[in-house]
Amino acid sequence: MGIKKELGKQIKKIRVAKGYTQEELSEKIDISQRALSSIELGNNFATAETIDKLIEAFDITIEELFATNYLKETAILLKMINKNITEIGDNPEKLEIIYNLTKSLNKK
Repeated sequence: MGIKKELGKQIKKIRVAKGYTQEELSEKIDISQRALSSIELGNNFATAETIDKLIEAFDITIEELFATNYLKETAILLKMINKNITEIGDNPEKLEIIYNLTKSLNKK
């Protein structure tokens, strides 16, 4: 798979993980939804300016954008997990899922 396809796949993966629709992200980084779709499909390559905007919008490093398989440091993971939990707020169904997941991971 070429770099355009790999990067496009990574952008889509991060976008979905961050909870953005194509429309939301394209507005945030000031490109058309069609252009974003073409980048995600690997048909076009993102400009350096678009890559900078993606890094800022995703709140990630350039290494994370271009890495297809990486592990974050524990402190960073904890920060991201806490941010996600805070964003869930007081949604009882989602909090129950998180509780059960963490409980099952904690079993010895």
